[in-house]
Amino acid sequence: MDKDLIIDVTPAEITIALLEDHRITELNKERNESRGAMLADVYLGKVKKLIPTLNAAFVDIGDEKDAFIHYLDLGFNFEAFDTFAKQMNPNRDFKSFYSSIPIGSILEKEGKIENVLKPGQPIIVQIVKEPISTKGSRLTAEISIAGRNIVLLPFTDKVSISQKISSKEEKKRLERLMYSILPPNYGVIVRTAAEGKMAAVLDSELKVLIKRWEDSWPKIAAGKFPKLLFTENSRTTTILRDLLNDTFSNIYVNDAQVYEEVKNYIDMILPEREKIVKLYKGAEPIMDHFEVNRQIKSAFGKVVPIKQGAYLVIEHTEALHVVDVNSGTRVKTGKDQEQNAFDVNCHAADEIARQLKLRDMGGIVIVDFIDMDKAENRAALLKHMQDLMAGDRAKHNILPLTKFGLMQITRQRVRPATEIDTQETCPMCHGTGKISSTIIIDEPIERQLAFYVKEKKMKSLLLKVNPILEAYLTKGMFNSFIRKWKKKYGCSIKVETDSDKGLIEFEWLTDKGEKLA
Repeated sequence: MDKDLIIDVTPAEITIALLEDHRITELNKERNESRGAMLADVYLGKVKKLIPTLNAAFVDIGDEKDAFIHYLDLGFNFEAFDTFAKQMNPNRDFKSFYSSIPIGSILEKEGKIENVLKPGQPIIVQIVKEPISTKGSRLTAEISIAGRNIVLLPFTDKVSISQKISSKEEKKRLERLMYSILPPNYGVIVRTAAEGKMAAVLDSELKVLIKRWEDSWPKIAAGKFPKLLFTENSRTTTILRDLLNDTFSNIYVNDAQVYEEVKNYIDMILPEREKIVKLYKGAEPIMDHFEVNRQIKSAFGKVVPIKQGAYLVIEHTEALHVVDVNSGTRVKTGKDQEQNAFDVNCHAADEIARQLKLRDMGGIVIVDFIDMDKAENRAALLKHMQDLMAGDRAKHNILPLTKFGLMQITRQRVRPATEIDTQETCPMCHGTGKISSTIIIDEPIERQLAFYVKEKKMKSLLLKVNPILEAYLTKGMFNSFIRKWKKKYGCSIKVETDSDKGLIEFEWLTDKGEKLA
């Protein structure tokens, strides 16, 4: 399977599209203007208000809406972070103070928020869910700094190894290696990508992650909050960190600065793959060249075509997303009806799995599949959907079909679903839903004719109109509008039809077909 990453850089935003076999599967947009709270950003916030009934608190992080943190999201080692935030000051030796903070005291699992937090106190937090609709960001006080091969955990002394690494010998090697290079009061999660990596690679990445954390210490010591301590890499490099592997074919970038950034990042994490990064210099916009815009218009509409006339109808509400599967023109009866329903449902499942990732739909998704009578077909459809969703990086759960043919999918919701308006304002009514009366359509046409003949001194003109309007203007051998205008203005008028034009749309040209100013 070919995997291409298309990066379109404009003054307003950076658009990143992932194509698998030239078909768009993921779309990310990052605006270049003033940013709000984003996933994985780390803040020094201020406790705004406690909510004992929810065992939670609102935290001011400088965003429009106060963020939310639950007691269980404070983490076992919150006391170490709390001591660090409260007692850090510019006069301390930062490294020795950090190393001296004990991390053995674990927060009670059944404790109360009011016994730990007080309004107005500083708190180091990280965003785990971006603001959605009327809700502010969701926070955690367990800070983690993700890299390509490892995730750094401040105020932790444990090394955890990815369960996807199957070799026991490799797990032991990585565990021994990380314990040997970790400074005091640091722990890590070793990611699957670290399997087989040399000590020098992991040590280099560890130093980069520790530096990012330690560079925030002067901001904490300054005591002014709320403030942003540090952020993830750019959305571009974050996506590369999570997605990049040996299956990538090409990364195309249309901006020299971002091209260098991506190339340097690839050189750092996968030096042998540096050549896949290419600077796009074509005259055609990059998204048009790779037909991304065309696919976006097709994939983000309310109605999404599938195969052989079948289609999906996708609706978004505040609480959930609803997907309706329709067989459309693909209808069979009798013995083939059950098989036809199963085929359409399987094709629909393919597109639904793609749409969940493409639109980043989260929360509850209800899919209304076409009814099937056979239990084995319903089980096969569930298995097919589970296989399709296996590669989805977001946590999800798929429930079996109900007796009404409904499938419930829950998918991790960390940011608002991507919505793109695929409709355009009607050029005839300009969005009002109304057009000028057809009875008086001849008046604006004649006014323009009079202008070109009297003011521009033109004697031969070409009029392009919709076929229906052409019939209206030329009706009658002796008293048609065109014949009257020729006689009245003493000019030659040729009429041509253009089916692409609107019902009352018209255009005057020279007799040679050249557009008039």
